[in-house]
Parts: sequence; structure tokens; C-alpha cells
Amino acid sequence: MTRRAWFLFALVSLLWGIPYLFIKVAVGDLAPPVVVTARTAIAAAILLPIALRRGALRPLRERRGTIVVLTLTHITGPFLLITYGETHIPSSLTALLIATQPVMIALMAMGGSDASEKATGGRALGLAVGLAGVAAVVGFDASGDRHRWLGVGLVLLATLGYSAAALLVKRKLSDVPPLGVVASTMTINTLILLPLAIATRPHHTPTSAALGSVAVLGLLCTAAAFLAFYRLIAEAGAGRASLINYVDPVVAVLLGASVLHEPLRPSALAGFVLVVAGSWLSTRGKRGQQAPEPAPALEPTPARALELVDCG
Repeated sequence: MTRRAWFLFALVSLLWGIPYLFIKVAVGDLAPPVVVTARTAIAAAILLPIALRRGALRPLRERRGTIVVLTLTHITGPFLLITYGETHIPSSLTALLIATQPVMIALMAMGGSDASEKATGGRALGLAVGLAGVAAVVGFDASGDRHRWLGVGLVLLATLGYSAAALLVKRKLSDVPPLGVVASTMTINTLILLPLAIATRPHHTPTSAALGSVAVLGLLCTAAAFLAFYRLIAEAGAGRASLINYVDPVVAVLLGASVLHEPLRPSALAGFVLVVAGSWLSTRGKRGQQAPEPAPALEPTPARALELVDCG
């Protein structure tokens, strides 16, 4: 890759590795619907004018229903579930659980008609390894605490939503401008959640840390990250860009341990290694066959006009 591509890769890895930290800070003073609505409202305010100016919304007119479904499965549901989940579990554990998305996508695709998605040989081994990694992460880091188990369940459900959204995009939206899709989903989500955000608004002045965290989530982790990611795809290709899936959880774990002083257990690290190995194996093609390019977790997370990557 070029120097520019490496810079973009590092930038997006950072921008999609830090959301879990800032979500954790924000929910300490703001209700999850407020955090999610404010985040997507900021992103929509930036991305929607750009999408309109570039004509990226016109190809979506005939697919309004699909866009609404995508918004619910990819933005509204996962963003709320992750934000609520982080009220019960550490940000680092959240990132490790989200890293299981490629394994979930492979599991969900097993029943499809696309032969490239069948889990056989090395891919079946990858699923087994990935699931073992999930068991290691969850079993050691969330056992014995019902509230932590609730948080784990919410985040895994969010990951399931990301996975379903990735398959939806692959099958029905792979030929449309990604900027238009993201601008549309951010706008629709803001409108959907606005009444709930108003109902759960704080009756006190939020702390500067909470407000700053929401601003970072909207400006950097969503709007700026997506724009940088599109440039990375253009510079290095979707396949290389998808490797961000394996980097941003590391960023999240290191930040959780160093900034929030979250415990960093050897069992969690071992589980993460298994998840990454399983994800890599489960997204490889057969020998002599080109591997399907994995969908970056919105984010997420995957034809390759549009990439879905989990941005937390």
C-alpha cells in the first residue's frame, strides 16, 4: 500500500477503535437514546449535504424500504444495544465481542444459496475457532454477574444486527453509492430516535466530558471516519480496507485498559486471538478460488461498492 493508504488505514483504525471509550464516558451522564441520537444527528448534519451535492441519494429512491430496514438493523438497534450494553460491561469487552462479526456473518450465510458462503474445510474450522474465542472472552470475563451477562447479551445482539445488515447490503445495496446509504441511515435514525431522546433528556447540565464524548462520536468516529474509509477503499481496495476489523478492537482494548483502567485479563486476550484467527479462516475462499472480501465489521459489519463497518 502507498504511504497515503497506510495513513488512512491507521487513521480509520484509530477512529473506529475509540468509540467504545467515548460511549463509556458519555453514558456515565447521558441516557443511551440521547447519546445515539446526538451522535447520528451530528454525522447526518455533515454527511447529508455532501451526499446531496454529489447526487448520492438519487439511486436510493427505489429502495426506500430497504434503507429503512438497514437503518433499523445497522444503526438504530446496534447503536442503542451497544450503548446500553456499555452501562454493564467494560468498553474493552464490548470491542472484543463486536470483533466476532465475521464469524456471525459466516454462520448466517451458511444457509444461503451462494456457494462461496458455504462453511466447509478451513472456513468450518474458522467458525469453530471463532466460537471458541467467544466462549473464552465471555466465559472468563462475564461469568457470575447477571448485569455483565445482560451487557454481553445486548452487545452480541447488536453484533447479530450488524451481521444481518452486512448480508442485506451485499444482496440488495451493493451497487449504490455508500455515501448516500450512510447519510440516509444516519438521518433516518435521528428522526426515529428523536422523540425517545427528548423523553430521556437530562434535567441537569451534562458534564463537559459527556458532551465532548458525544461530539467526538459524531464528528470523528462517524462522519470523519466514514469519509476517510471511503478514501481508503479507493486508495487500497476493499479487501485491504476490511483488515481494519482486526485492528480497531486492539485499539479499543488498549484504550480501555490505559484510560479507564479496565482489567486486561490473559483469558480475554487469548479469546481475542482465537476470534481474529477464526474470522480470518472463516472469510477465506477455497484453494484456487478467490476469497470473498470480508465486510468490515458498518461497521458492520460486506460486488464491493458499499462496505459496512462496525463503528461502535
